[in-house]
Amino acid sequence: MHYPEPISKLIDSFMKLPGIGPKTAQRLAFYVLNMKEEDVVSFSKSLIEVKRELLYCSVCGHITDVDPCYICSDKTRDRSTLCVVQDTKDVIAMEKMREYRGLYHVLHGAISPMDGVGPEDINVPSLLERLKDDEIKEVILATNPNIEGETTAMYIQRLINPIGIKTTRPAQGLSIGGDLEYADEVTLSKAIAHRTEM
Repeated sequence: MHYPEPISKLIDSFMKLPGIGPKTAQRLAFYVLNMKEEDVVSFSKSLIEVKRELLYCSVCGHITDVDPCYICSDKTRDRSTLCVVQDTKDVIAMEKMREYRGLYHVLHGAISPMDGVGPEDINVPSLLERLKDDEIKEVILATNPNIEGETTAMYIQRLINPIGIKTTRPAQGLSIGGDLEYADEVTLSKAIAHRTEM
């Protein structure tokens, strides 16, 4: 079916999003067509604001609208514990459980030779720089419990061991092959509470 160019462009734009195929993109485009104009303008402004106003924290790498982020700026947090995660969504998942009160470090990925992602492609150098701070006594390697996450955790552990900082991994409870962001709060809470030294 041939659509007018504006709707075709909108369908193509929706198909660039992950998990959106042609039928869903078409359904979303026609939904937008039937929305009130002020709602469409508000939606488009939100998209632009996300790109223009958000940045990565210069300390931990978490997404923020102020630098440093609210977690790094919070003086009440335990500065002796640093939780290393793969993605900013993992920080949000950890914060939902309201049990962990330490700091974070976001890697923005995991080592995956099959995908051409090496240690130099993720946020490891700034992690090592942060570990020069004598306050940090423990690093929790909370990468995803899959092959890439395990590989990344083992690589980082080998770098940290000579420094003498304790490294731990979240305990059982997180499913193998899953992503941290999809775990429920209870599972995450138990995994962090029962973490083990590597």
